[in-house]
Amino acid sequence: MAGFLATSESIGQAGLQSRACNINSLWAWVLTETLVRLGLKTAVIAPGSRSGPLTVALAEHPKIAAIPILDERSASFFALGVARQSHQPVLIVCTSGTAAANFYPAIIEASLSHVSLLVLTADRPPELRDCHAGQAMDQTKLYGHFPRWQTELGLPSLDLTHLAYLRQTINQAWSMALMPTPGPVHLNIPLREPLAPIPDSETAVFSGTVDWPIFFQALQPPQLSYLLPQAIPWPTWSQTERGVIIAGPCQPAVPNAYAQAVLSLSQCLDWPILADALSPVRHFANESAVVISLYDLLLRNQATAESLKPDLVIQLGELPTSKPLRTWLERTTPARWIISPQPDNFDPLHGASQTLRWDIETLAGRLPDFSGTAKTSPYHQAWIAAETIGQRKLSELFGDVDWLCEPKLAWLLSQTLPPQTPIFVASSMPVRDMETVFLANSQAFRFFFNRGVNGIDGTLSTALGVAWENQPTVLITGDLALLHDTNGFLLNKVFKGSLTIISINNHGGGIFAHLPIHQAEHVFDPYFATPQEVNFQRLAQAYGVQHHLIGAWPELVSRLNPLPKSGIHLIEVPCLRERDAKWRQKFLYPLLTNNIAV
Repeated sequence: MAGFLATSESIGQAGLQSRACNINSLWAWVLTETLVRLGLKTAVIAPGSRSGPLTVALAEHPKIAAIPILDERSASFFALGVARQSHQPVLIVCTSGTAAANFYPAIIEASLSHVSLLVLTADRPPELRDCHAGQAMDQTKLYGHFPRWQTELGLPSLDLTHLAYLRQTINQAWSMALMPTPGPVHLNIPLREPLAPIPDSETAVFSGTVDWPIFFQALQPPQLSYLLPQAIPWPTWSQTERGVIIAGPCQPAVPNAYAQAVLSLSQCLDWPILADALSPVRHFANESAVVISLYDLLLRNQATAESLKPDLVIQLGELPTSKPLRTWLERTTPARWIISPQPDNFDPLHGASQTLRWDIETLAGRLPDFSGTAKTSPYHQAWIAAETIGQRKLSELFGDVDWLCEPKLAWLLSQTLPPQTPIFVASSMPVRDMETVFLANSQAFRFFFNRGVNGIDGTLSTALGVAWENQPTVLITGDLALLHDTNGFLLNKVFKGSLTIISINNHGGGIFAHLPIHQAEHVFDPYFATPQEVNFQRLAQAYGVQHHLIGAWPELVSRLNPLPKSGIHLIEVPCLRERDAKWRQKFLYPLLTNNIAV
């Protein structure tokens, strides 16, 4: 069968009749055409029989990139990655039964990190439920309260009113996936036989009576806008000298515009910016506004932390991961303004905070003119001096480290990767090392991450989604996070893009060595560190992925700049977990012990 339409703007009656050949095919075609007109470009399809009509409709539409993926969990995280980098809803579809349950982790992550997913689960009709008909379970509200909206569609019907209901329900689902807060939407879709595109004359006659251009003509992508009900508390901010801006994790559609807005706010207030590595601000630093990247190390010293005590904090989105930063805020109790267009509670410290429902780009456009008011307060100067000293000491420390260790990897990457490289960072230790020692820069790196729930599942698949038809991308991951999602490698044969995986193989969960449970030696390794004796070279070979074992830093640098233009490449960096943990505690964390008095 050819595509449903020559173009989505031109609907030929004869062409439609040959493709919408039965009631399920017509239903699936209307659903698909509606989504295309709203803006859908990518559909990720897990194989199955009950979802057959949906699969055929999506796969045959010329304006949809339909990507088949065997494993539903991997498929859903891949879709999450594509949605992250495109900032557009991505559709995922599966058959009935436990297939749908495998979407759950990615849906939770999408919900808590505000990523738009359109989730279609095919289902048995009502008469085949609760009677052991096979591959059937209760799929209504399967994902709890995590979807932004969820409903079960009615059974397909050859009725124009019913098709209009379908069109408007899909329109509603698309809008709810985008606003007021982006996230997943779930449609459960019951279908009777026939599931294959077997023609029937009744459907052909009916479809020939419908004026399809008129039917679809009113569809338009929704207009997105933020409500801005509050005034900027400018007098309070501008009269505060000891203020800081904390730029937390963020994946904006236009990183440069976001970063420049934050830098403008900093210059206007003469406040330093403490920017997470997961914020674009750290990677768009410039000479006019110094970005503080080493706050995690600086605030580990109690005297320094006290001398840099703020009176007011502007927090952009959620807080960074850094425990010293959070402890500092709890102990110093500054007034805090949280700026985010999202309705979430971004104050896990439960402090004296107020929230402005703004996006920073719009807020920056309403700042007063600060040209010709160049100044740097003693408080701001103290932060700049501390950052400068810290970067010098860090360079000296890592300069003496010629053996492979985890924290030096993060520091080295900040000075090695090509400009504008998309970087996906796994949870656990990689994201913490990035925050601690990945230096502020002007290289316009684009960071991606799954920090909605901070899990390690789906790491590889999400990174592959980020890299899909994107420029050469890098994944930084530990060995356990990679092993948790090796089915992602099944994408290798259809993968379009370049992903270089830097896998830190320290034979277990390195983060647990920094937790009190490390002292319980009798249970620590088998139940917490959980070392896995996997030969990564053979694992890569099994999936047809190129593997490189690194023996020294220069070898790693040579493989990262330039990056490969296509394919999946696994770079294994062997490290010693216990040695790295002890080295951090003895040398890295106490590095900046001198008090910075202000």
